[in-house]
Amino acid sequence: MLELAIEHDQPSAVAELFFDTGNGFDIKKSLRLPLPQAKIIKRVLYFPFSLRALRLDPISAEGCFTIAHCKLVWLKPSFAKNRILQRLCKVHSQYKNLDLAIINRELIKQARQNGLSWREMALQAYQSTFEHSVAGVNYSWWLEQQAERHQEQLQVLQSQQPQWAYQPVISILLPVYNTPPTLLAECIHSVTAQLYSNWQLCIADDASTSAETRQALQQLCAGDKRIKLVQRENNGHISAASNSALAVATGDYVALLDHDDLLSPDALLKVAAAINQHPNALLLYSDEDKIDGQGKRYDPHFKPGWNPDLLLSQNYISHLGVYQRQRMVNIGGFREGLEGSQDHDLVLRFTDGLQSQHIVHIPEVLYHWRAVAGSTALGSNEKSYAHKTGLQVLQQYVSKQHPQASVSSTAGDYYRVVWPLPSPAPLVSLLVPTRDGVDILAPCVNAILEKTDYRHFELIILDNQSSCPRTLEYMQQVSERDERVRVLRWDHPFNYSAINNFGASQAKGSIIGLVNNDVEPINAGWLSEMVSQACRPKIGCVGAKLYYPNGSLQHAGVILGIGGVAGHSHKYFNGNALGYFARLQLVQNLSAVTAACLLVRKEVFEQVGGLNEEHLKVAFNDVDFCLKVREAGYRNLFTPFAELYHHESVSRGAEDNPEKQARFQAEIAYMRQTWGPQLDNDPAYNPNLTLAYEDFSLRCLSS
Repeated sequence: MLELAIEHDQPSAVAELFFDTGNGFDIKKSLRLPLPQAKIIKRVLYFPFSLRALRLDPISAEGCFTIAHCKLVWLKPSFAKNRILQRLCKVHSQYKNLDLAIINRELIKQARQNGLSWREMALQAYQSTFEHSVAGVNYSWWLEQQAERHQEQLQVLQSQQPQWAYQPVISILLPVYNTPPTLLAECIHSVTAQLYSNWQLCIADDASTSAETRQALQQLCAGDKRIKLVQRENNGHISAASNSALAVATGDYVALLDHDDLLSPDALLKVAAAINQHPNALLLYSDEDKIDGQGKRYDPHFKPGWNPDLLLSQNYISHLGVYQRQRMVNIGGFREGLEGSQDHDLVLRFTDGLQSQHIVHIPEVLYHWRAVAGSTALGSNEKSYAHKTGLQVLQQYVSKQHPQASVSSTAGDYYRVVWPLPSPAPLVSLLVPTRDGVDILAPCVNAILEKTDYRHFELIILDNQSSCPRTLEYMQQVSERDERVRVLRWDHPFNYSAINNFGASQAKGSIIGLVNNDVEPINAGWLSEMVSQACRPKIGCVGAKLYYPNGSLQHAGVILGIGGVAGHSHKYFNGNALGYFARLQLVQNLSAVTAACLLVRKEVFEQVGGLNEEHLKVAFNDVDFCLKVREAGYRNLFTPFAELYHHESVSRGAEDNPEKQARFQAEIAYMRQTWGPQLDNDPAYNPNLTLAYEDFSLRCLSS
């Protein structure tokens, strides 16, 4: 077993291990080791008797690093085998969630078929689960790896198409203005080359002054009756031109295409398939990437499913956006005067009042956004007016929901909605379980009392059999010193769920706050932000942004399925990082958040029966609770504007004895049995992203 921890200054670092078995170090047989910050990684290795030397390259790019821990430990073959099988059971796509004995038999069978030993076959599968593809570095390689599977899926889809009950006509709206003929030709060809033929291309030339553009349009539109060209007499900008294209559209659905971008050849086929699968769909959208002047694809955006609060932070829907035409007509099409954010305005108005079943995400890259000078594909600063218009669009939208709501800019030219606090301010009951440990409890309680600008709360210390005189003295003193503090005794064996359920039953507030005894607020407005979100009628659990003491991220929401059950979004990232498409800086809906700092209305807590004190005494009770809240019809939410330090598991300690490990495995089994399909299909994530790591890297075929 190799144990390795390297502290580094890289956003995403990889170490590499080389082996010399008599012919020098073979670079083709190296072992890549992804390096999360501040964490020891463990990897089972096999050393042949011929091994002469090892070489470790600590990081793969220029930068600073410190090897904090490096150790090799001999393993008994039985232990190594079990470790390998456990890993395959957790994250390998072929073996996930299978019984270990079944995995073992399958490996024996495959080894015989391939003329390999069990060890060679098992290690190949084991190593493949650690393949790590960062989108910015490995996207081209990832596309190559996916090509064969993609082609097979496409053939199946084409064979099924004749049996579809519905062959919808999809009208593509293409506003054009002085587009370079070469780019325009490529754009239009990406439509005419579609594998699905039941389309209509509606082009509106917005009074182009370029003779080359006008001539190219005439040539490109000739000979195909499915193409309609509208020649506008006056330049009205993109909203007016789009409405001109919409006016001649006759399709069942309308797709939006910019004049220099490209559709993938299977785009409309995938859209039509999704419409047949989801006949109630009113809006469909896909993943997207960018394409440079040399035709190289890069920077893929693998999006979540329907995420209303993320949409208030950024327009993640475009592109490819496909709208039911009649509804688009009914809401008035595009609003003029909002150029630059007309698509964001459209999708907000279009989705207003829709249910989640009306909005379908297609997790495939169907749109290639051209990165040329002047395009926002190169960065939002390319069209600064778009951001200002976006603020206007969002302010109009949220004001309809609440007149006192306000919108402001946030990091990376995205948006933040500040929701008003109710008047009078609701009482919040903060529940803080503890056992002894005054050295962590006191800083937590003192910081909450002193640094929180939201004053209308009670802090209930749930004392779980403390015996330390200093701790008992502190609890008595702080409850006497501040009338907001109460101490309640829980004289039973440790059960996190039961302790908090007891605390909730004694709480006087209309909002429950689950708070670990090892967190400390960073910003004074943390509780005001969380309360303002928790008071929104459609919101369930609200989670905060938590940091390790060294400033790296501990929690930015929970992603289901990572490691088999769940993991934390962007764990160990630099605290100032934007994250995957800025998601570390944006309010968004997530399936779950950690109970280390979680707010929820008391009525919702009671509606779903609180935490599961029978099956989930220690681990995953927060994930289970959040999923129950989601099933009850509420949206869970993460806000980066409530920031706290979290000294994770300082008080309870690690799972370091057989009894704790057995309990932990039983809790994993319960979660898999109860929530298996949901854990494997997190709508706040994307199936093209990894379940082996917490960094939003690309998902390899085996993981």
